[in-house]
Amino acid sequence: MLAYQIAHYVFVVLDYFPYVLFVYILMSWFPGAYETGFGRFLSKICEPVLAPFRKIIPPIGGVLDLSPIIAFFAIRMATFGLQYLVYNYILPIVV
Repeated sequence: MLAYQIAHYVFVVLDYFPYVLFVYILMSWFPGAYETGFGRFLSKICEPVLAPFRKIIPPIGGVLDLSPIIAFFAIRMATFGLQYLVYNYILPIVV
């Protein structure tokens, strides 16, 4: 039972992370938003996720950053894949 609860909480975090990433991206529209305490907190969470995508896909024209879009899709696909593996193969063995 504990394994199911842990898996559930991990997947809740993974389900809500794209929303956190979306808020972080919207903050770029407001000058000085990244310098606030909330902006620094989101930066610590979101930048490690976006950095590998930015290495692969540089900003177009130095302005348009498409890496968050790719990150959204990668996070969702990884979440669905992990949920399938955990709930169909790993948890039935553990429990």
